[in-house]
Amino acid sequence: MSAEKLITDHIDLWTSTVKAKSTQGRGSSKKRELYGITKLRELILELAVRGKLVPQDPNDEPASVLLERIAAEKSQLIKDKTIKKQKPLPPISEEENLFEIPERWAWARLGEICDTRTGYAFKSGQYTDDGTFVLRVTNIEASGKIVKADNKFIDPVSANTTFSKFLLEEDDILLVMVGGSLGKIGAVSNEDLPAVLNQNMWKFIRYGGVLRDYFIYGLKLINTSQITITKSTHGHLSQGEYLSKNFPLPPLNEQHRIVAKVDELMTLCDQLEQQTETSLDAHNLLVDTLLATLTDAQDAAELSDNWARFMATDGRYAGNAGAISGSQSVFDTLITTDYAVEQLKQTILQLAVQGKLVPQDPKDEPASELLKRIAAEKEQLIKDKKIKKQKPLREISEEEKPFELPAGWALCHLRDIMNVLNGRAYKKHEMLESGTPLLRVGNLFTSKQWFYSDIELEPEKYIDNGDLIYAWSASFGPFVWDGGKVIYHYHIWKLDQYHEPSVNKFYLFNYLQAITASIKASGNGIAMVHMTKERMEKIALPIAPLAEQHRIVAKVDELMAHCDQLKANLQQAQTTQLHIADAITEQALA
Repeated sequence: MSAEKLITDHIDLWTSTVKAKSTQGRGSSKKRELYGITKLRELILELAVRGKLVPQDPNDEPASVLLERIAAEKSQLIKDKTIKKQKPLPPISEEENLFEIPERWAWARLGEICDTRTGYAFKSGQYTDDGTFVLRVTNIEASGKIVKADNKFIDPVSANTTFSKFLLEEDDILLVMVGGSLGKIGAVSNEDLPAVLNQNMWKFIRYGGVLRDYFIYGLKLINTSQITITKSTHGHLSQGEYLSKNFPLPPLNEQHRIVAKVDELMTLCDQLEQQTETSLDAHNLLVDTLLATLTDAQDAAELSDNWARFMATDGRYAGNAGAISGSQSVFDTLITTDYAVEQLKQTILQLAVQGKLVPQDPKDEPASELLKRIAAEKEQLIKDKKIKKQKPLREISEEEKPFELPAGWALCHLRDIMNVLNGRAYKKHEMLESGTPLLRVGNLFTSKQWFYSDIELEPEKYIDNGDLIYAWSASFGPFVWDGGKVIYHYHIWKLDQYHEPSVNKFYLFNYLQAITASIKASGNGIAMVHMTKERMEKIALPIAPLAEQHRIVAKVDELMAHCDQLKANLQQAQTTQLHIADAITEQALA
């Protein structure tokens, strides 16, 4: 099967196989990987170095003759004392061959066709305001392109004299051989010059006219199949070991054909990638637009009508989605990605907190009566000196109302119904390996756990199963705690009711989930965003009648369970697609 046919026969698979990078945040190219197209790019390079990308030409000079010329060239350079004589590399045995190559190709040790030069460890005192560009590891992008950012320079006279052996030329190939970017490959263009090479990189000296781009393909093969690239900052590539790796060498004429074909196919991949990104972005926009018709509903009755149209399968309603064919509804067509499911969850929460998810019942006790009871309970706690008297908050203005409240609802400040309690600012030296568990913000999002020794604290410094808490620094969000009795850090608030049960805590949890993005957006700081307790206490909170709160929570739980099942089905389908993409790749290389 030709490379073009491999692409066109499976075009839907390559473009639809998407791998999520993160489950948090809004969908974007930063939150997803176009896994199918990534695998296609890898496959093209694999086929290139295996001799399966373009047909062989029996008139091409064999690679064995090219190796003989390279050996003669190196011998002359040694005689001229341009390069030093190296210890001979052992011949490649049959067992070492990574795969079968075409007849006119040859396996070579990398050190047979090239040599390496290391960069110079330039000191900060040698840098000047302008002059000759010092190319550092940070100037090499993952794509191999050289970028000039945070530029460093040295005096041009010094560059051309003292440091002349570190000068770079157009088409030089660079490899990072130390640190976290270990194995990263860079290609020098004319735009990057004049430049000298900094430390922690090799410059390859290629012999025999081996093409720059094909040489890069061979290095990528070495990096993926013959060495282990580590992300450790202590990682290091040995020059002798690296130069002993196996390199599949085609005839020079075939190298030209391979590079031309790779360029052609990579351009096609670029086009597919752009089309796929555009399609996914358009899909996300369509999801947002149509879900907005649900949240824009005036009440539960209008919502029910809009939802029926959203789920219609008879073609009467297609909205901006275009014609819906067969028995598929708009819902079936659109809710097909992780992003769509997450947005559906947010829509459910928005509908819940706006009183549009379940109908109102005029027989329910109004929320205003509930707030009066809570206020009375709070006053009694102040009289009993169990809580401190607080400065009254001003009334919520019309402009601060988040939406028009349904009948029977009321608006209050968070502080009116919940006591916002700070944790304690524990120092790192106080954290031990055993004792009373200490909950920090990071523990809510990772599995790492610190401990504090057993001490006696007032009850509000503990949280226990069922307590509602809120993380308010760096990472934001509400949680109903179920990890047992723990003490908690300063960057977590415990939201304590003045009397149990006065408000359904899961109702409040849902509301805080719905507005967490806006809470974080209104926080202080840039690198470490945080919210103040005073501002949190002033949050305007729409309160439904208690009976309706229970109905809302039950409906949210029911719908979220459906969403979770839908997401699990999508993830299973995505996993199947990933496996199919891998299988097709393996089959093509077999």
